[in-house]
Amino acid sequence: MPSPSPSSPAPGSGRRLGLFGGSFDPVHKGHLAAARAAQEAFGLDRVIFVPAARPPHKPDLELAPQKDRLEMLQRAIASEPSWCVCDLEFNRPGLSYTMDTVEELRAEVGEDEDASIWLLIGADNLPGLVGWHRVEELLEAVRPVVIRRAGEDEELPPELAQRLSAGALELLRAGLLAVPPVPGRSTDLRAALRAGEGTLQDLPEAVGEYIRKRGLYGAL
Repeated sequence: MPSPSPSSPAPGSGRRLGLFGGSFDPVHKGHLAAARAAQEAFGLDRVIFVPAARPPHKPDLELAPQKDRLEMLQRAIASEPSWCVCDLEFNRPGLSYTMDTVEELRAEVGEDEDASIWLLIGADNLPGLVGWHRVEELLEAVRPVVIRRAGEDEELPPELAQRLSAGALELLRAGLLAVPPVPGRSTDLRAALRAGEGTLQDLPEAVGEYIRKRGLYGAL
């Protein structure tokens, strides 16, 4: 039997859920632009932001408090009725593996088991994708949406072809989504703020106000 088209939901599903995981430390305009582009391109019914408690690929990174990252996300998406924040990784011990989240997500947000999950991944994560926990199972359980910024390589990293199945590679290629230039990265924003050189212009207004009020990242 032929496999379903990568741009189609799983058989029997009428709902498409976008899963957008990350540290969101802090959430910025680039995250929101990526979510909006993915929702429009793939007809997602919901976009669910899932902040990571302990990202496996950043074990030594000191993150802002969970309550602050959660509050910033909630403020950032307040005007988008089809977007929501899910804190399930905060409530689960151990490292925040995406496959575990996928297995729990539908029940956590009140969606039927046959809803399809579309996983938003930044193209900068592709080189390390082969090291993700249960990666082949993950790519069978979701439809990947690979967010590629203007100027980033249009080809998949060669190490993926050596480690992933042909079916997984096909899904990744079908999910490539180019987005226009978007504001910087969380790492750069944090560094600039701590050095006293950053501004809050790349952040949603409500997030910038919260950062200033709480004095996060050295902001004044």
